Amino acid sequence: MRREDRTLAETGETKVAAADYEVLDQRFARLFNGSASVEKLFTGCRWAEGPAWFAAGRYVVWSDIPNNRMLRYDETDGHVSVFRQPCGYTNGHTVDRQGRLVSCEHGGRRVSRTEHDGRVVTIADRWQGKRLNSPNDVVVKSDGSIWFTDPTYGIDSDYEGDRAESETGGCNVYRVDPDTGEVEAVVTDMVRPNGLAFSPDERLLYVVDTGRSHVPDLPVHMKVYDVSGAGRVSGGKLFAVCTEGFFDGFRLDEAGRIWTSAGDGIHCYDPDGTLIGKVFVPEPSANCVFGGQKRNVLYICATTSLYAVRLMVNGLKTY
Repeated sequence: MRREDRTLAETGETKVAAADYEVLDQRFARLFNGSASVEKLFTGCRWAEGPAWFAAGRYVVWSDIPNNRMLRYDETDGHVSVFRQPCGYTNGHTVDRQGRLVSCEHGGRRVSRTEHDGRVVTIADRWQGKRLNSPNDVVVKSDGSIWFTDPTYGIDSDYEGDRAESETGGCNVYRVDPDTGEVEAVVTDMVRPNGLAFSPDERLLYVVDTGRSHVPDLPVHMKVYDVSGAGRVSGGKLFAVCTEGFFDGFRLDEAGRIWTSAGDGIHCYDPDGTLIGKVFVPEPSANCVFGGQKRNVLYICATTSLYAVRLMVNGLKTY
């Protein structure tokens, strides 16, 4: 289906298009049902980001960064409510193996965890004694280690946090040791590291670099790194270059395909690096997460709104 063939639904309807997909490689054709349209679930955000799926409660939590709030969508009845406000200008979130919310906070310049009793505790806020920039996205490996990116978006201005100078002098990817809590810089060759995720076997780490948001001709790509069993990172080869806008946050399905945000929606990459198809969204997309009882619903944060689409694949289970 070509993008120009899309027929928009009438204003006010939930389904926003009759043809929301583009097949660039036949491997993508079996991954979606053409009658399953992208649906707008909620709108009214200034910059929607960082969705996390809670299987036990069947709900999605996401950030509305400039409004300094987190929102909650209940899959069982479609109700949306404020989960937390203020929230430290949170950005990316994930759920750890114990079902706890792990968040990146621009305001607190930290990675935090919400315990089962509601307490919010700090996981990491410094590296080598220096305050972090503004943690952006986070994943938890099966060994309990926490990996996060730390660009400067939250301290560049007062829009998504509080303007401040960088103390670390760089933008890195960090690993928090599950036993000692030590924060280690594991990737230091990026301009603005952003979204990140592991391959299904956790031997590969994919990281987005959005350096072009600051300077033309700088990176707008995704790199892939080798990860040893001890958490050592090596290599760092180019995996994909964004063809529309910027990559940001992304998630993998069970087969290791990457579903990443982009300027025109969600781009799907085969593990071999081929862009095989797109899911079009009416607004530039920032992040996504697989949810639903079968992990076949892709929830998408896109500028002002939360969208969802039911796919013919299942998301990689990381909780």
